[in-house]
Amino acid sequence: MNKRAIVTGGSRGIGRGITMALAQEGYDVAFSYATRADEAQKVAQAIQESTGRSCFFRQASLQNPGEGEAFFKWAVEELRGVDVLVNNAGTTIFESVDQITDENMDLMIQLDFRNYIVMMREASRYMTQNGIRGSIINITSSRGEQSYPGDGIYGGLKAGLNRAIQSFALDVSAHGIRINNVAPGAIRIRTEEELKGSTQEYLLGFWDELGTRIALGRSGLPEDIAQAVVFLASEKASYITGVTLRVDGGLILPGMPELLDDDLKPGEWMSQSKRGLTQNRK
Repeated sequence: MNKRAIVTGGSRGIGRGITMALAQEGYDVAFSYATRADEAQKVAQAIQESTGRSCFFRQASLQNPGEGEAFFKWAVEELRGVDVLVNNAGTTIFESVDQITDENMDLMIQLDFRNYIVMMREASRYMTQNGIRGSIINITSSRGEQSYPGDGIYGGLKAGLNRAIQSFALDVSAHGIRINNVAPGAIRIRTEEELKGSTQEYLLGFWDELGTRIALGRSGLPEDIAQAVVFLASEKASYITGVTLRVDGGLILPGMPELLDDDLKPGEWMSQSKRGLTQNRK
């Protein structure tokens, strides 16, 4: 029987890397996308042409109640089951505590936390009922361990997810189901070509600059996260559960600020909004 994987937010950036890597490992894949049907189609076509695996995709606004359940049910029907679930879809919005808006706070709670739990619930139920010793993997963030200005809501939710899966892993361990997290650091989620002429053109050169301040000397790539996911999904990780695996090149080891301004005095912090890094959707 073919291995089957469901990925949320699988058409761009880290999600695209994960979707492609799982297909290359022999998985048939079903993934969701938020807004860009053209990008989803390109990913599905690339998978089918390069691996011969089946690939299905569907639009899903996973911040909305019921969307996660509906997407999961559809994906299971298309794949005729599921062995691996990867929760990746999310949004990152930076706001200082005195500037937090209800709209952005609610969006992150719904998309970055609640939907992850909903998808884990649906997958664990299905796996338990069908005797599948499956793997559930969530994409969190090194911000769940290291704080930066403006990331209180996002980082707090990721920290909560890191803690939650420890209990969830115990809940399903008797069924042979494993639940783990992968926590990326600074990942180059858009290529230079994708940035040129886009609304994020201000990020040109950002990851190269930031990479010089990371212990391993570069920013990460979607493939770095994808390979961690592939490992945790495999039998090579069959004795690993309830773990958050940080994949950040050593970014947070020295506890340094992620963003620095050469004009600031030593010890001064720089707000995310000052660099214009206000939102990044996966």
